[in-house]
Amino acid sequence: MTQSKNVQKVGFKVQGMSCSSCANNVQKKLNSLDGIINANVNIATEKGQVEYDSTKIDIQAILKGVEDAGYKAVLDEEKNIEKVTLKIKGMTCTACANKVEKILSKMEGITSANVNFAVEKVTIEYDPKKVRLIDMQKKVSGLGYELNLEEDEDDGVDEDEIKIKKTERTMKISIALSSAIMGLMIIHMFVRPIPGYLPIIAALGFPIIFGTGWHVHVGSWKALKNKSPNMDVLVTLGSLPPYIIGLMGLFFPIQAFIEMATTIMTFHLIGKYLEVRAKGRASQAIKKLLQMGAKTAKIIVDGEEIEIPVKDLQVGDIMVIRPGEKVPTDGVIVDGNGLLDESMATGESMPVKRQKGDEVIGATINKQGLLKVEVSKIGKDTFLSQVVKMMEECQGSKVPIQEFADRITGYFVPAIIIITIGTFISFNLFPEFHLRIIQWGATFLPWVNPNLTPLTLAFITATAVLVISCPCALGLGTPTALMVGSGMGAEKGILIRNGEAIQTFKEVKAIAFDKTGTITKGKPEVTDIVLAKGINEQEFLYFAGTIENGSEHPLAHAIVEKTKNEKIKLGEVIDFNAVVGMGVVGIIDGERILVGNRKLMKENKIPYEAYEEELVRLEEEAKTAMLLAKGNQLLGIVAVADPIKEDSAQAIAVLESMGIKTAMITGDNKRTAAAIGKKVGISHVIAEVLPDGKVEEVVKLQEQYGTVAMVGDGINDAPALKQSNVGIAIGTGTDIAIEAADVTLVRGELSGIISAIKLSRAIFRKIKENYFWAWFYNAVFIPVAMFGLLHPMIGAAAMAVSSLNVVYNSLRLKKADIDPSYNKA
Repeated sequence: MTQSKNVQKVGFKVQGMSCSSCANNVQKKLNSLDGIINANVNIATEKGQVEYDSTKIDIQAILKGVEDAGYKAVLDEEKNIEKVTLKIKGMTCTACANKVEKILSKMEGITSANVNFAVEKVTIEYDPKKVRLIDMQKKVSGLGYELNLEEDEDDGVDEDEIKIKKTERTMKISIALSSAIMGLMIIHMFVRPIPGYLPIIAALGFPIIFGTGWHVHVGSWKALKNKSPNMDVLVTLGSLPPYIIGLMGLFFPIQAFIEMATTIMTFHLIGKYLEVRAKGRASQAIKKLLQMGAKTAKIIVDGEEIEIPVKDLQVGDIMVIRPGEKVPTDGVIVDGNGLLDESMATGESMPVKRQKGDEVIGATINKQGLLKVEVSKIGKDTFLSQVVKMMEECQGSKVPIQEFADRITGYFVPAIIIITIGTFISFNLFPEFHLRIIQWGATFLPWVNPNLTPLTLAFITATAVLVISCPCALGLGTPTALMVGSGMGAEKGILIRNGEAIQTFKEVKAIAFDKTGTITKGKPEVTDIVLAKGINEQEFLYFAGTIENGSEHPLAHAIVEKTKNEKIKLGEVIDFNAVVGMGVVGIIDGERILVGNRKLMKENKIPYEAYEEELVRLEEEAKTAMLLAKGNQLLGIVAVADPIKEDSAQAIAVLESMGIKTAMITGDNKRTAAAIGKKVGISHVIAEVLPDGKVEEVVKLQEQYGTVAMVGDGINDAPALKQSNVGIAIGTGTDIAIEAADVTLVRGELSGIISAIKLSRAIFRKIKENYFWAWFYNAVFIPVAMFGLLHPMIGAAAMAVSSLNVVYNSLRLKKADIDPSYNKA
């Protein structure tokens, strides 16, 4: 029958679903619409496919049907979101970053934009069909900044080092000239008057204010033009007017402030240099990773070994790696055995054995043995590139607590300017009140001079308020901690995808584990064979191995592997049939062979009751027991077990001692699941769960405990990882599970969860410390400056120290104990 041309198909993404019942609701709603021929909604992929009659219903009505069910539908052809991390030049403080972020976020086609001032990068999610990178560049350029459209790559040029040297040069020039001015001031005031003193210091100060400090004024102008005053505005107002007033002293008998102006600018430049150097140290983790990669590779071409740049490698090339050499890129060993140092990827200090068929990671080091490796991934697909990408995504993301700080920072500079103007007016309106405070301060503060005129005191006080205020400290609090923390995690094989996970992780009350490949190794082994009377093991394994050779199930692989080890030659199976939920059936050598559970035996009327006691015993030992029958005769039982990972029980015990409840979600029968749960100390065992039921179980745990993390490694775990508050993927698992997760444990050991929790708590603690000191600094010193008790020169130095304190406090995070040692949790 030919399908009507009116019958159309459409695919779309469904947003907002949390479990399979959600998918069923959407599906039911769509199928009830007139004109819908067939609708299918998949919770695992979060996608819907609809076949419909275009004469009766259109696409918009279908999308509205999804919305009526309480969810949002996005057409596949519309959903084309890409993510890039680009470099931004020209930002001088967090207010600049906030402005760029705000403007980009408002552009049509941009889903999100996160600017990290600390690393001078922006992470953008956008629809290339609606907006182009060149449009973003023009928008950013209009604000006075430069957006580099080339994604970051290691080109051998260390931009941080270049920036450090540039800021160091301007700082040294400024220090030299300011020192000369201060020396002349001391001689002029305390030794003997210097003829032409004012013109001399004005000439020495000019290169500082209009040379080394020129970029500050340019930044101020851009900020004011964009109606987003920033730190540069405060420094300009604190240095430029005093210098200009000082120049007026050449013609009129007024107080000159040239010394103060040049000192303020110099302290600002010193602070910027120290801040840039500290930020360079904080971002070392990514630079170290990029530097780890090999530059050249030896490959075999036409039987000869040649050396080429790593960038020229292609998938399928055969690389030759000798002892002591780095693995150029990801691949699979096709010949040879070796010991590889994989510490850069997993944090594991001991070399691991790798042989033919094993995967190897680029940038790891071959310690022993000659290897031939077939290239499987190149460029941005490699493990190392993915790690760098995940770290950049983490550093480019925001912790929820930062959003509040960003809002405050946006109002901070305008508020300071208003406070400054108010202070200046107050000093002139109520001079006696302010003078009494200054006279009191002069009794113990040597820099306070009550003998100056009220106008001079008002000017000095207003300048002090300007230069003591530091919004940068607030803006640097989160990104610097994320930079250091994500780098520490990567070194330990803990990859954190986003900042939100860090804040959420510390609040986790329960952790749900998948069983196979997570708590267990995921490689089942035959542990027991119970033979019926008169049956020998070789005959038993021949039938079991032959029929299971046609199955894709991991348990079947274990039985086949056992026959290989016993060197048993397998036969041919015909009429093979897998019976869902029961086992397999087939014909071998003319005999009907069955392998499966009790249900399969009952269905085929094969008596097994005599072996019930053995079945129960094996299941209570956390083994999966399968019955093997030939015709109507039971040949015996084969038991398969998936060995528990060495550290599973210890890790779970520590998590329980930390007050975190543990649960295991598995499709195993209740007896086997309970046995494994008991072995490892799981407090909540959820058995006989079908793959699409894991999401519902996570929802139930969330209702019971609140914040729940999920640990898994398989494709069927991906929806549950997304549903959980924090998804944790085992790095040895599938790409889909890793992509769905917030945190990836590269080594695949559960002890990494303890390290991840401790790291999360340490990072968040450091973020809170940074915010406390930033707020404390401003809350204490701004009022002191307002009352005229703080000299602007001291304020400028303190301002620099404030930002520096936040960055160095983040660097102290490197000393945090994130060791998973069980006595330290």
